[in-house]
Amino acid sequence: MPPSAHAEQPEDPGLRASAAAQRPEPDPAPPIEWRELPEPVRNRLAELAADALGRMPRTDIPQQLRPVAKFAPAKRARLGATALLSTLQDSSAFRTAVLEWLREYRQDALDPNDDDSVVAATAAVLLGESSATSRVRLVAKNAAETALRAERDAAVARNQKLEAELANTREELTRALQAVEEARKDREEELVRLRGRLREQGTQLRQARDAAEAARADAESAGNGRDEELAALTAQLERERQRAATERARAERALAEAEIARQSAREAREADEVRLALLLDTLEGAATGIRRELALEASARRPADRVHSAAAGGGLGSQVRDATALDRVLALPAVHLIVDGYNVTKTGYPELPLADQRDRLVQQLGALAARTGAEITVVFDGAGVLSVPTAAPRGVRVLFSAPGVLADDVIRDLVKAEPKGRPLVVATSDRAVADSCRASGAHPAASSVLLARLGRV
Repeated sequence: MPPSAHAEQPEDPGLRASAAAQRPEPDPAPPIEWRELPEPVRNRLAELAADALGRMPRTDIPQQLRPVAKFAPAKRARLGATALLSTLQDSSAFRTAVLEWLREYRQDALDPNDDDSVVAATAAVLLGESSATSRVRLVAKNAAETALRAERDAAVARNQKLEAELANTREELTRALQAVEEARKDREEELVRLRGRLREQGTQLRQARDAAEAARADAESAGNGRDEELAALTAQLERERQRAATERARAERALAEAEIARQSAREAREADEVRLALLLDTLEGAATGIRRELALEASARRPADRVHSAAAGGGLGSQVRDATALDRVLALPAVHLIVDGYNVTKTGYPELPLADQRDRLVQQLGALAARTGAEITVVFDGAGVLSVPTAAPRGVRVLFSAPGVLADDVIRDLVKAEPKGRPLVVATSDRAVADSCRASGAHPAASSVLLARLGRV
């Protein structure tokens, strides 16, 4: 039968079924071990399952995941990842519940054809598609390539760092070699100088040796003359010793005479002191007798104690121009310093309330009185003063003018109340007060001069 005849015969259906039965079936995709998935896929599965778990009714949550459901949403996927993945793999009911939630709220997470390989692999694993294995392998491959690229970049960075360190080391080595070469040249130059100096010293040594030999020869030849010279020097030394002994004896006599003179001077001074003490006792007795004869009682009151306010109302004092001149005047015996209170405080610290101005000035004047021993009176205008201070530092008298009376008039009365000849200082920058007090014999001082002195107390 020709071949064409065989080609025209129809194919037997039974044979075709038998051939199909004998054809090998493709191997099913191996099951996926969820715990061995690449880290990106595991993390995304855990995040999706954690989101779904947080919105499931409590009755639908597997028993082993109920502790995980109590975690905070931000910590649920990180702390419960192992339990979530294990339950996803082992519990079809939980996996189905997650898929239903994702289909309802996160449909974008179930696209196995997503451009992001991690998203696509995660969707394929959840849906159980046959392409899940290949997609997981792709993610693992990408992760491995990413890790390799990171290692490569780190190796390149380390290589660059090592190259930079090598370049720095080479530069340091070059500088060190240059320093060594310079040091070697310096040592060679120093060696040359030392050799030259050694030659010079050798020459000087030979010259000294020759000079010593010549001196020895001269000494041997002049031995007799040297003995005579030694005897003459010995005699001269003896004469000098005798002269020194004579000078020492003369000095001892002078010291004795000086001691006698000191003793005489001491006795004379003691006699003068005795005579002076006797004279002072005599004067004191005479003053006591005069006081007794005139019936004058001893009193600690001063003229200024009698002046409290002013009614309407000989020699010319010198102007005190600086703090040094003020110190000289305050050093005088029984000196009385009268201060125009507000004139000084408003010059020195006008920003303070009036009460604080008075307190500050009075305290400073108390320190000045303790330092100098001077009698000090400070006068303030009494107008507007609600309460007059009752206590003041020792050595300071504080006066307030009566209603309707100016402090300037109180100051003038204080100056007039003092006896002629007593040193008075009036601290004020008021020209009229200063001129009238100066005409009465007081020494005016500007407020700034007193403030300068108070600054050193």
